Amino acid sequence: MILHGYYRSTAAWRVRIALNLKGLTAEHRPHHLRRGEQREGSYTRLNPQGLLPALELDGGAVLTQSLAICEYLDETQPDPPLLPREPLERARVRAFAQAIACDIHPVQNLKVLNRLGALGFDQEARNGWAREVIAEGLAACEILAVAGGGDAFCFGVGPGLADLCLVPQLYNARRFGVDLSAVPALLRAEAACAELPAFQAAVPERQPDAE
Repeated sequence: MILHGYYRSTAAWRVRIALNLKGLTAEHRPHHLRRGEQREGSYTRLNPQGLLPALELDGGAVLTQSLAICEYLDETQPDPPLLPREPLERARVRAFAQAIACDIHPVQNLKVLNRLGALGFDQEARNGWAREVIAEGLAACEILAVAGGGDAFCFGVGPGLADLCLVPQLYNARRFGVDLSAVPALLRAEAACAELPAFQAAVPERQPDAE
């Protein structure tokens, strides 16, 4: 398999964690976001959205959207599971993951921040926008995690889809200077994940294209 990503892409980071948890290997092929390499024709032929990540499977099929990729990996390689077996609990984990992947991340990513710059907002204003979006979203995720009743992790006794979305988002939160003192349950889950080799190997600093 080939994982198209960027070392600091939080969406690609999620997939790296999922691959590691499943014990799967993939060639990592970087596309530099700040240089716009994800918009080049050689990549958009794989992913028409020009977004990272994309996963090329051994048979040649291409998957896009990080949560879709992670769920595909979970369905084809079910151990260890990323989602609970019980439908209600599965829905709760998906809701948490989507709160990050669909609501927090898209409105504070590079594409949106660059658009705000084009509209005349200076760097301080753009960073303030990102901080506000992240802080509001994580506050809601804290409530969801507490209600989920997880042990060390967000839900259940082991890491899952919620955790592999959470860890990269907390990294982004710190980059933008978000105060995380109000989300102790999320920080507890992050600390538990940080003890696992699958999460350790996925951090941006350990990727081949890290700068």
